Amino acid sequence: MSIIREHTQATLSDAWRTINIDALQEDSSVNFDTSTLRTPLPDVSEAEVRQLTSQVRQLLRGGDAEGALRGCLESPVYATEGTPEGAREAALQTVVEVLQSIKASDMTPMLQRIYASPGGSECLDVLMKYLYKGMAATSSSGGSAPRTPTRMTPQQTGFSQIGPRPGASSESTGAAMSVLLSWHEKVVEVAGLGCIGRVMTDWRRV
Repeated sequence: MSIIREHTQATLSDAWRTINIDALQEDSSVNFDTSTLRTPLPDVSEAEVRQLTSQVRQLLRGGDAEGALRGCLESPVYATEGTPEGAREAALQTVVEVLQSIKASDMTPMLQRIYASPGGSECLDVLMKYLYKGMAATSSSGGSAPRTPTRMTPQQTGFSQIGPRPGASSESTGAAMSVLLSWHEKVVEVAGLGCIGRVMTDWRRV
């Protein structure tokens, strides 16, 4: 038994491998910069996000909820070194505001029109990214130590479950999550399960 233990300890030690064999492989990532395989993403400032938010809200006031949603999804704010976290959070809040302003009966027809349009599949993938980001932010805001400063504030929509009583913060969080889950279900119905797979494997993060 002691021989097996000694052999195991020797095998798991750091001294058993002294040559970096990965450097000897021509197709190893050690021999080339993998960042060159990714298309550079543009940096977005908070001022640009505020301008987009203003345009989106103007469309909402004009009754063009679909145009407002398209505007958000066609101009996603991705995580880059030059993009501040505040810009990404503001973009998320804008998307959630648009989603909460759309009635439940209009969700599926709107998603179908967007999906059938040029670039529609990419738009729904972006929407799924924002849904997951919103779910994570909503979940963390309900705990004692939020990981992000984002807090989902439900707006008046066509959802019967939206309508929290004054002072009921836990109900507000649950209502916001309910809206996001409802959209998640509709997106999967229209774009299929492949949408989830593409979002999970995409290196771009909103």
